[in-house]
Amino acid sequence: MNLAGRPLEFHCTAPIKPNRAQQILYGPTLESFLYGEQIGTTLLGHAKTCPLVVCTDCEPVLSLRDLVDMPVALVLPPEESGGAAGTETALEVHATGAAGESPASEGKTGCKPILPALRIDAPHAHGPRLTTFELGRNRLALAQQKGDDRKRLAERLGAAAESLDLWEPFTRIREAIEEAQQAVR
Repeated sequence: MNLAGRPLEFHCTAPIKPNRAQQILYGPTLESFLYGEQIGTTLLGHAKTCPLVVCTDCEPVLSLRDLVDMPVALVLPPEESGGAAGTETALEVHATGAAGESPASEGKTGCKPILPALRIDAPHAHGPRLTTFELGRNRLALAQQKGDDRKRLAERLGAAAESLDLWEPFTRIREAIEEAQQAVR
């Protein structure tokens, strides 16, 4: 999204349904594997611009941070809404630069994950511990071990963080995904 809230790109994946063997083998790490390694890296790999920040409303996507060199933040609903995120998930990328320019000016034509990566996950039944904080009028969370990304988020979003509503685009993203899925049917 640019500073005006307009999408720079839109990509979605086909639904992924793990088989029983994957459910057994991956156990409690299945969701983070699917959302981070399978879906997240695929979407970022198809991006034409490299985002400054990845925002999500789905906690397992935070595992993507281990595979990319950019902050990945969980956007929490505004306190007054009190509602939890729906069952659909969305991945929102913020690729804004000065005056809304794309940050791909470093000669990058896309955003490539930091691979190959050796990842050894310890058992974690409930996902990573989160550090929550406010940035502008937004409530965000990061995996506790990536707490340094709080400063990177503030730097990359800059003064725009005060006016950006990071929660609102998820409604539009879900509607666009629904529309794309209906077009396929």
